[in-house]
Amino acid sequence: MSSPKIVTAAMVAIGDELLSGRTKDKNIGHLAEMMTMVGIDLREVRIVPDEEASIVEAINAVRDRYDYIFTSGGIGPTHDDITADAVSRAFSVDCIYDERAMALLGAMYERRGMEFSDARKRMARMPEGSRLIPNPVSTAPGFAIGNVHVMAGVPQVFQAMLDAIMPELQTGTPLLSQSVRSPYSEGDIGTPLTEVQKNHPETSIGSYPKFDGKVFSTDIVVRARDHQALAAAAADVQAMIDAIAASRAKA
Repeated sequence: MSSPKIVTAAMVAIGDELLSGRTKDKNIGHLAEMMTMVGIDLREVRIVPDEEASIVEAINAVRDRYDYIFTSGGIGPTHDDITADAVSRAFSVDCIYDERAMALLGAMYERRGMEFSDARKRMARMPEGSRLIPNPVSTAPGFAIGNVHVMAGVPQVFQAMLDAIMPELQTGTPLLSQSVRSPYSEGDIGTPLTEVQKNHPETSIGSYPKFDGKVFSTDIVVRARDHQALAAAAADVQAMIDAIAASRAKA
């Protein structure tokens, strides 16, 4: 049996509005779903303010640890849209007005009969040597340099940009999952479930407590990249639950 192929990713979500609670982030969840679907492990998410030093620090902290980095926010026309400057600094290259982006934006504003102002031209700034990420929603492109993909914060645009780059991403072996319902609380199953996890190191077993207003229960989710490993661990989880039930029936 061949070893599973592991591809990893991290996200840096940028914006003071995320940290203040003014904006409720939707991009993290969407990225996580898309990555899981194609077999890329989203291992880390960082949320940072609109501060160049913080953005640079976050990007440099993750870009050598994971295969892909995705950012959201901070590539608009206003003074606090500084992601392009920060990424340029992280890669030690100049931040330039990209000719391809300038042409796309210039043509779009001409069609609309709107001035291509200095503020709007800011959306064409990116690190020298970047690759453009198409934006079918509002034209202003994102960009990629190295393994860092820089996209808009507006969810509709972020999703469209992610769709555009998905076909070019290297993908791994998808992570499989199986849920097992436990009528017992985490406190009841904690110790035996730890033993089940130790016996199945090739899997990841998570427990998620639930409360219906009267009693606690737990959803146990087993994850693995191999069908047989998944089935064996799930069977042991069910056997653990059955053993607890039998023990209580005797009491």
